[in-house]
Amino acid sequence: METPPPLDERERAVLAFEGRGWESPGAKERAIREELELAPVRYYQLLNALLDDPRALRFAPVTVNRLRRVRDSKRRER
Repeated sequence: METPPPLDERERAVLAFEGRGWESPGAKERAIREELELAPVRYYQLLNALLDDPRALRFAPVTVNRLRRVRDSKRRER
């Protein structure tokens, strides 16, 4: 059984970015565009995919588990 490749630089950057605190959604979206050079929609697509990736859980367990709880809570509310 082969070991999966490590997270790439962009994936690690998304997880590190999400671990930061934000004063407002607008500030976060500006930073997504400026720092990561991504459209916010693409950023959230990548982030959501990472939440289901075991490599992301190993890289940033606190962030991934927190975001999984938030996602699961929002799904239950629907």
